[in-house]
Amino acid sequence: MNKTKTELIAGAEALLASITEKKAQGSLSARERSHIPVQEMPAQDPKERANNVSEVALGYGDAQARLEAERCLGCKNQPCVKGCPVAVPIPRFIAEIQKGLFKEAVDIIKETNLLPAVCGRVCPQEKQCQAECTLGKMLKNVEKAVAIGRLERFVADWERENGKVTIPAVKPPTNKKVAVIGSGPAGLTVAADVAREGHAVTILEAFHKPGGVMVYGIPEFRLPKSIVQEEVDILSKMGVKIETNFLVGRTGTIAKLLDKTGTSSNPLCSGYDAVFIGVGAGLPKFLNCPGENLVGVMSANEYLTRANLMKAYDTEKAATPMYESKITAVIGGGNVAMDAARMALRLGSEQVHVVYRRTRNEMPARAEEIEHAAEEGIIFDFLRNPVRFLGDDQGRVTGIELLTYELGEPDDSGRRSPVAIKGSEYTFNCDTVIVALGNESNPLIARTTKNLSSDKRGRIIVDETQKTSLDRVYAGGDIVLGAATVILAMGEGRQAAAAINRILS
Repeated sequence: MNKTKTELIAGAEALLASITEKKAQGSLSARERSHIPVQEMPAQDPKERANNVSEVALGYGDAQARLEAERCLGCKNQPCVKGCPVAVPIPRFIAEIQKGLFKEAVDIIKETNLLPAVCGRVCPQEKQCQAECTLGKMLKNVEKAVAIGRLERFVADWERENGKVTIPAVKPPTNKKVAVIGSGPAGLTVAADVAREGHAVTILEAFHKPGGVMVYGIPEFRLPKSIVQEEVDILSKMGVKIETNFLVGRTGTIAKLLDKTGTSSNPLCSGYDAVFIGVGAGLPKFLNCPGENLVGVMSANEYLTRANLMKAYDTEKAATPMYESKITAVIGGGNVAMDAARMALRLGSEQVHVVYRRTRNEMPARAEEIEHAAEEGIIFDFLRNPVRFLGDDQGRVTGIELLTYELGEPDDSGRRSPVAIKGSEYTFNCDTVIVALGNESNPLIARTTKNLSSDKRGRIIVDETQKTSLDRVYAGGDIVLGAATVILAMGEGRQAAAAINRILS
């Protein structure tokens, strides 16, 4: 049975007292630091959290954070920083946590990352900074690396909860204007870095709320929307304007945004000195197999947008229609599949299955998300894939014809390829199917922007500075990378902002 937060904090306080006494007598050796246990993240009880949308992970207590920080070896070559897409000065901020200086720690993070509360929750640190951690390599287990993401979350939450949030300094106005299309992680990063230089920034968001994938894609139980809103509010206080319900390609075009003639009647639609495109990858992939148009078969995009952005889980306040389910099948093995499956459980599905054509070892989802899903009762049907969807005479899905697989040789990604077993088809009964196979780029901007180069998948082509084929137009995030991570999108946003600031200086 998992320990409660109170028990975990009490254990950490006792051990921290012992460590502090040792440090008073001299510095801790690398060996002594390596013997400090990884601090477990307190979490809601699985049975309770499966019936609510409150955040699952509860966050470290002060003693846990300081104890986890003491595990850091303070490597001079800082391999963890090299593993971070925005180069957060990780050893520096962890050293401040060791001293109990939490505000100083978060200020260091914000030198390169203005969204630490978000990144600390949703970034795949085990594949980035923590994958490079010397301690993890020394212990031959990335799960025993310093919990950098949890520490980042801790200091960001501490700052917010203690009313210590400060607004970044902004230089005097330059009278230059920049349009940022999309308010996801890439767009918010560009807006912050460009606004700091004194340029007037306007974010143009297609939805009615800013935040991009952080509000429509990631569930409340993983990333509370109040945290995203507070990050957006900081930008507003920096002078950034945010215009919602503005769909570039329909409400206005990029050519009009760059028009300096002053002929437009709408000041939002023209007069910009540079444009950044950060619209994400919002076009869902499907299987293209028979029956996919049956009622009850939907994309994870639609499902999660209704649940998250439109708050379908809050039936007392929101009138968002949601398909009622008893047995739900989620097709896919990534983080979006985990989000959809766990949300289906919370929305009342009696049984939720994740259908994946490889095994757990090959799943691209974060290990923590898979573990949380399993704890909550999600059922995993590995080495299976749909052949066709079955329906009744009213056009509603009633089941899936699944084909069984076995693993063959590794593919180009290094994962073993699934090989179909002939004659192994069988019927799985369900009343809802959520297809979570990833997303491609929405083609709207490419189709409505003359001479904007994109590849066959609709991804915008950029150079090393994130510049597109058009002058004064930059792009980054999922519209360039395809479906990626929050921190990778932010990394591209920082590069684009630096380039925009250079041309406007």
